[in-house]
Order: sequence, then C-alpha cells, then structure tokens
Amino acid sequence: MSILQRYFASSIAQAVAFVLLALLALLAFLDLTGELPSVGKNGYSLQHALLYVVIMVPEQIYRVLPVATLIGTIYTMAQFASSSEFTIMRAAGMSTRMAIGMLFKIGLVIVAVTFIVGELIVPRTSPLADKVRLTAQGATVSAEFRSGLWTKDIIKSDGLTGEVLGSRFFNVREARPDGQLLDVKLYEFDNSFRLRALIQAKRANFQGKSVWRLYDVTESRFSNPALLVAGAAATVQNHFAQETSRIEVVKLESRDLVSEITPKILTVSRSDPGRMTANELVVYTRHLQENKQETKVFKVAFWKKLIDPLAVFVLMALALPFAYLHARSGGVSLKVFVGIMIGVSFLLVNTLFSHVGMLSTWPPFLTAAAPSVLYLLLAMGALWWVERH
Repeated sequence: MSILQRYFASSIAQAVAFVLLALLALLAFLDLTGELPSVGKNGYSLQHALLYVVIMVPEQIYRVLPVATLIGTIYTMAQFASSSEFTIMRAAGMSTRMAIGMLFKIGLVIVAVTFIVGELIVPRTSPLADKVRLTAQGATVSAEFRSGLWTKDIIKSDGLTGEVLGSRFFNVREARPDGQLLDVKLYEFDNSFRLRALIQAKRANFQGKSVWRLYDVTESRFSNPALLVAGAAATVQNHFAQETSRIEVVKLESRDLVSEITPKILTVSRSDPGRMTANELVVYTRHLQENKQETKVFKVAFWKKLIDPLAVFVLMALALPFAYLHARSGGVSLKVFVGIMIGVSFLLVNTLFSHVGMLSTWPPFLTAAAPSVLYLLLAMGALWWVERH
C-alpha cells in the first residue's frame, strides 16, 4: 500500500468513525426516548430499555454506515480541497482514475463490514432485543391479527416428500420468545379444499428434523366412507351437499406432527424482511412460492440485502467531486451539509423506489438497484463537470 493510499484510508476512516458515532448517539437517544413511555409498565424498567437500545446498535450501524461513509468522505475531500492538498496530489501525477481506485479499495473494507454486520450480527441481535423487551414486559410474540399468527404449508404423503395430499393452515395464538407455541390450531384441507381435519393442541414444542410435538391434543377427522369406497366413479347428485358423513374425534396426551414449518419460518413470517439474512429470505420465498403466496416483498428485500451495501461505492464516488471544488466554492461546513442532504435524499429515494416498485410491479432486481444506478449516474456526471471546469 502506497503512502498516499494509507493517507487517504486513515483520513477517511477517522472521519467516517466520527460521523458514525455521532449518528449512533443520535439514533440511540431517539430509540431511548421512544422506549420511555413503556418504562414502569408490566415490570419494564429503565435498565431493560437501556439494554434494548444497546442491543439495537448493530442494526443502526447497518442502516447508517453508508450515509456515514458519504458524509465522512465528503468531509475528508473538502479538507483536502481547502488545504490545497488535493491540488498538490494532482500536480504530483494523481489522476481521477487513481483517486477512484483508492476510494474503491477503502470502500471494499466498508462494504465487507456492512455485509458482516447485516448477515451475521443483525439477524441475531435484533431478535434478541425484541426478546429482551417482550420478556421484560411479560408479553408474547404474535402476529398483527387478533386471531394470532397464521401460516400455511403442504401436506405430503411421506411427510416432507411424496404426493401432495392437500394444504394445512397453522393458527398460533401465542408464540413465546423461547419458541414454545400456545393454543395451536391446524386446519387440514384436501386438494379440493374440503376440510378434512381440525387438530387443536394446548401447546407445541419443536423437536428438530421438521417434527413438532403437540400436547393435550384434540383431533377431529371428517370423512365420507361411501365416497372412499366408490373411488373415482363416485358422484354427488347435489354439488352443495355435505360430503362428510362421519366425524371422528380423538384425544391424545401428545402426538408428533411432521411439517415444513419450523421455528425459523415462524420467526421469519412475523419479522421485518429487512432484518432477515439473504439465506432466510431465500428459504422463506421458496416456502411462499410452494404455497402459492405473494413473494415480491421478500424478493425485493433479498436484492436490497445484496445491493444496498454496494451503494457505499456509489456514495464515495459522489463524494470525490468535492475534492475538486476550491475554497471559494464554499467552506467545509457547507460541503458537509450538502453531503448530509445527499445522504438523506438517497435514503428517501431508496425507500420510495421500494414502495413504488412493488405498487408498479417492477422486477425486484430493478426495484432494488434503481436508486444506486441513479446516484451512480449523478456521480459520473458530477465528476465529468468538475474535470471540465
């Protein structure tokens, strides 16, 4: 690594670290302010609120690191311009391409850190923060519906493989932070969407290998022996007639259920897609596709998970033109303010494109990549302008 590269890296790293700490302090204060109304209720103390805010720090790092990189790089470039250091570097033979190359190498490190935080740390700390909050409040995790959490899977002849026999709908009244399910109802339908079984259990625990153990079970099976005997030749004169002539009710202390629904899928189904790892998004998207459910939100989240960290390169390219501006073009504080506005506008455009893309049925990749491409064109245009002027 050349002396100039080390100088660029150390200057930008110090500026980015300072901006990141400032943004994290601001966001932590806002998060704590948001938690204060819950303090003192249901055993939720100030210590729990502080612990929640601390555990949420990695998620905040993942969200603001690209913007902190933009502001820190702009500050460094503006300092180089105000002290004429960048002019001296250019006079010594440093071209725009060399400057872009040095920023690219620095950006690689920041992108790697962003990927590590987003894929390895945030998916573990964010659920932990929610668990701390819910446990302290004595609350349970459930869906936004009053009836609880709902999800769906496919019934197959050999459990997870074989012929498709129908569909199964899960309804869970309470899903505790420790993974235990309370008040479970399973509705099983055949391929003609006729209800064939209703299974109720007081609680359920996951045993691993796609097996749930249900406790205190009441199982109601609906069948029509006449139709089963007649087979394919059977016809029903009245199409709207009840096709169930026998109901069998069995009560069991416990029974095992083989299902592709796992605690991970249940956790993912009630999570913000932005908190999931790329692998979780792929698994859950495949599960939704198999069950013929909408997947676009998760596909967009998957591509954003891959593309958003790469936006660091685009934002650093946007910062480079500030090194070409002389002191008479504005002081360092003005340029940093402009950088903050660019960063905020990038976050707003990124969010806007996510919603507009889903409403307009754009391809998921285009929805995720469009903001970065737009700002990359802006950076290229700005570099072309400053070089000509």
